[in-house]
Amino acid sequence: MLRQTDATGETFEAARGEVLILSNARVVTSGHVLHGSVVIEDGRIIEVHEGPSRHAGSIDFAGDYLLPGLVDIHTDHFEKHLYPRAHVRWDFMRAALAHDAQIIGGGVTTVFDSLCVGATTDNPERAQILKPMIEALEQAQSSGMLRAEHLVHLRCELTDPATPALTAENIDREIVRVLSIMEHLPGIRQSRDIEAYVARACKSTGESPALVREKIKVLVAEKSHFAAMTRPEVVALARARSMPLMSHDDTDVAHIEEGLAEGVSISEFPCSMEAAQAARDAGMRIVAGAPNLVRGGSQSGNIAVRDLLADKLVDILASDYVPRSMLDAAFMISADPGLDYDLPSAVALVTRNPALAGNLADRGAIEIGLKADLIRVDLQDGHPFVKSAWRSGHRVA
Repeated sequence: MLRQTDATGETFEAARGEVLILSNARVVTSGHVLHGSVVIEDGRIIEVHEGPSRHAGSIDFAGDYLLPGLVDIHTDHFEKHLYPRAHVRWDFMRAALAHDAQIIGGGVTTVFDSLCVGATTDNPERAQILKPMIEALEQAQSSGMLRAEHLVHLRCELTDPATPALTAENIDREIVRVLSIMEHLPGIRQSRDIEAYVARACKSTGESPALVREKIKVLVAEKSHFAAMTRPEVVALARARSMPLMSHDDTDVAHIEEGLAEGVSISEFPCSMEAAQAARDAGMRIVAGAPNLVRGGSQSGNIAVRDLLADKLVDILASDYVPRSMLDAAFMISADPGLDYDLPSAVALVTRNPALAGNLADRGAIEIGLKADLIRVDLQDGHPFVKSAWRSGHRVA
C-alpha cells in the first residue's frame, strides 16, 4: 500500500501498481547529486529521497550513479550498420537491431535516428534506402525488438531535387519528429577550407588540383541552384506541422539570419564561434557534437566544442557518429576545471535539454512524474560505463 494525500490534506492508503526501488545510488538530479533512492511506480518516478531505501526488494546500487536515460537528437549511426563495409549493404532489420544494441549500450534510451533525405554526390544510394530504413525501425519497434525508443530525424539534403518529394512522402509518419536542412558542398558551411578539400580529393582520386577545382566549380553551381529551389519547399513542410526545425552547419551570421526568417529554432553543429554567438543572440538552441569534445577538436577543422562550452554556447550534445560519446562527454565536461559545469548541468546537455528540444517533456530528468528512463553508470579511471538501463521502469539492459 502507498500513503497518499488528497485535496483536503488527509492521508489515505492506495493500492500500488508495479513498483521498482533503486537504492543507495548517487542520483543525478537537475540541481545536484544526492546519495539516495528513487521509487518508480507503473513506469513513472513517484519519489526521490536521500539515503538508502529500507525496502527489502530494492536494488542496491552500491554507490553507482543513477542518471536519466540519455536523449540523442542526432545520430547517423544506423547507416553505418547498413553499410558495414564499402559496397556491402546489410539487411535493414538486422542493421536496425545492431544499431539499437550500440545505442542502449551507450546509455541512450531515446534516440532520434537522423536519416538522410535525398542523395548526395558521395552517397547516391541514400534516396533509395530512406523508406526501408524507416520501415525497419517501425516494424522492430512495434514488435518489441528494440530496447531504446527510436524516433526519426529527417536530415534533408537540399542539393537533391528529389528531397521535397521524399520529405513529403515520409514526414507524416508517427515516428518522424524533427527535421533539419543541410547542404553538403565544398567551400560551403562545413567544408569551408576549399584547399583542404582539394587536397583530400586529389589524394583520393589521383587527379590534379586544377581539375579538382574545376569540378568543384561546376558541382557547386549546379547543386546551389537546386538548394535554392528545394529549401523553401522543405521548410514549408516542417512549418505546416509545427515540427522542430534545425539548420545544419551554420558558419556565417547570414546562415543564422536566414534560418531565423524561416522559423528555425535550433542551430545544429555551428562551425564557427561567430555563428554560434549569433544563434544564441537569436534565441536558438545550439546542438554540438559530442565526438568533437571527446577527440579534442573538429574532424573538419571547424570550431572546437570545448571552446563553445567555455563561452556557454552549447545547449545540447548529440552523438553524431559515436553512440557512447555523449556519456563520455558529460563526465569529461564536469571533470574539466576549465569549464564551469557540475555533473548535473553537464548531464542536462545529453538528457533534459535534447528531450525538450524534441518536444518530449515527459523524460530526461529524475523528477517526480517523469518517465523512469534511467541508467546505472559506474566510473573507472575516468571512463563511465553503463551497467543497467530501464525504460519506463522496465529493465532493457
